[in-house]
Amino acid sequence: MNENTFKMVTEDGQEITCNVLFTFDSDETQKSYIAYTDNTYEEDGSIKAYAAVYHPEDLNKGFEPIETEKEWKVVETILETIQEEVRNKMQQASNEQDGFNDEHNEQ
Repeated sequence: MNENTFKMVTEDGQEITCNVLFTFDSDETQKSYIAYTDNTYEEDGSIKAYAAVYHPEDLNKGFEPIETEKEWKVVETILETIQEEVRNKMQQASNEQDGFNDEHNEQ
């Protein structure tokens, strides 16, 4: 795995490239997690995202499934926080662009 992508073999033997969305360590569970996407989409048009336990000290160990509700709650909380930050940044950029356009339209 390089910093942003890795290859994964699906159950049917197909090799796909996945993009790392983020990684984090949880003090609460004492584990490291990775969130990633295979760049496919849900029916509603949102990109599919996956999460797993990983071992940053030995990437050859592969991923392990997230098994408990507690772990899923930790991952979901981090994901929601990141999504909110992205939304805020996009809104801020849009507002700044609108302000830029307004300034140029007045001249």
